[in-house]
Amino acid sequence: MKANSPKRFNGWLALTLLVCLWVGQANSQEMNPQVTLLDSLNRLKQGAMQDREQALEQLGEVNHPRTLTVLQALLNGKLYQVASNEQLVIASEVSEGFQLIDAITGEDLGNKPRSEVNKINLTNTIRVKLRKLIGQLELKSEDTSVRLAAVNGLIKATDDNTLALLRQMETTERDETVLEAMQMIFALKDLKSEDKAVRLTALVTLKNFNNQEVVNRLNVLMEKDSSGQYQETDADVRKQAKLILSEINARIQFYSILETLFFGLSLGAVLVLAAIGLAITFGVMGVINMAHGELMMLGAYTTYVIQQMMPDHLGLSIVMAIPAAFLISGLVGIAIERGIIRFLYGRPLETLLATFGVSLFLQQTVRSIFSPLNRSVTTPEWMSGSLQINDFLSLTWNRFYILVFCLMVFVLLLQILKRTRLGLEVRAVAQNRGMAKVMGIPTDKVDAMTFGLGSGIAGVAGVALSQITNVGPNLGQAYIVDSFMVVVFGGVGNLWGTLVAGFSLGIANKILEPYAGAVLAKILVLVFIILFIQKRPSGLFPQNGRAVEAK
Repeated sequence: MKANSPKRFNGWLALTLLVCLWVGQANSQEMNPQVTLLDSLNRLKQGAMQDREQALEQLGEVNHPRTLTVLQALLNGKLYQVASNEQLVIASEVSEGFQLIDAITGEDLGNKPRSEVNKINLTNTIRVKLRKLIGQLELKSEDTSVRLAAVNGLIKATDDNTLALLRQMETTERDETVLEAMQMIFALKDLKSEDKAVRLTALVTLKNFNNQEVVNRLNVLMEKDSSGQYQETDADVRKQAKLILSEINARIQFYSILETLFFGLSLGAVLVLAAIGLAITFGVMGVINMAHGELMMLGAYTTYVIQQMMPDHLGLSIVMAIPAAFLISGLVGIAIERGIIRFLYGRPLETLLATFGVSLFLQQTVRSIFSPLNRSVTTPEWMSGSLQINDFLSLTWNRFYILVFCLMVFVLLLQILKRTRLGLEVRAVAQNRGMAKVMGIPTDKVDAMTFGLGSGIAGVAGVALSQITNVGPNLGQAYIVDSFMVVVFGGVGNLWGTLVAGFSLGIANKILEPYAGAVLAKILVLVFIILFIQKRPSGLFPQNGRAVEAK
């Protein structure tokens, strides 16, 4: 017995050390989320489906700050593995290949060729589970917008586990919008309850939500199956659902009207910007400038050139393009006036033909410099995307900014004409050229400055147009007819008339388009203007000017 005691003791000691070592390793992995995260990702990228699913469950329990980022990269197809050392990286495409970031540490690893990294592919089943896991992790985010987006993302994929998690989070959530989104999910779930009272209560809750999924679920309640039976068997529930659906449809109609008005106003803003320069050159000076569209085109190309010079500062390049486009188009306008138009005052047909020739010359010049192909001007980040008010109303930022920009240009131009010496001289020459000349006003200089002002504003309009359409040599031709329509309809020489006419025609176009199509809607508007001019030749707001004086 005594001889065997040391051996038995050593055996127990070895076993104890082995257990301690195993426990130590286990605790080490538990205490090191980075190792767990890496291990789970390695299991996810290879192995059987069951092993992958277990890896996903493990990922959901890893408390690591990079977990959500790595999972989103994996879902978006940006998680790669370096072929030489199997390092997991998040890759972004660049011209030379990929720019790599260490998936676990976030360290910048520089660029590598495409051949040196391998993409981690997912099956559709894993992708669905991954999307759900990301949603559950986002629910725990400290960012309210992230939590709200996560709750909204779970509307169509709610199961018992998710509901239990949401009910648990409901007790701690303080943000009203997140709580409302949770209440909608609970109510949608209650629509499937066997208790009639619960379904009716859920319907009352859902009537205040402007959500497409709510509309879909209510429509399902009133549908019949293949045997002709309603999906919802209770008549009272169907009646309540129909009533609530009609209320929601009324709100949808209201939001549709608001959206039409917004797009009509944004189109009107484009028309006003395109026409407001013409309102000066044609309305005040009586010059039929067929090159007006090409002056807008010069402004759009100025925006393109400045953006090419400042590719890393897109937002600043747009701001700098505004004065640059005004200056370039204005100088070209002054050159046209001094070189051609001043010899043709009082001869409208010759002026029309001469400016038409100038427009062809400008188009060909641009084709020779930039090629006939359209150029794309990148929209800065702060002008991209849209303001999503609810599922039925979304306002695009670029058109919103163009609307605001149009009003700013209009107010500024009005102030120039009302409160500056140039504006005073322009109005004096427009009302009575002979008397203005007798009073010592240099009418020739005023003509050149007025034409330059109108041309410069056309260039500013080109900056705005570059944000909603491609920049090409024919850009101006698409707006020249609309510009004349707005000026004639609003009243020759009246800026307020131009503003009202531009917005009116923009809204009319957007109202007609759903019924008649874009082309027929424009034709109908043109026919309306022709008939209107027959009754009121001076337009909505008649104005005395040089053209009237000449009659």
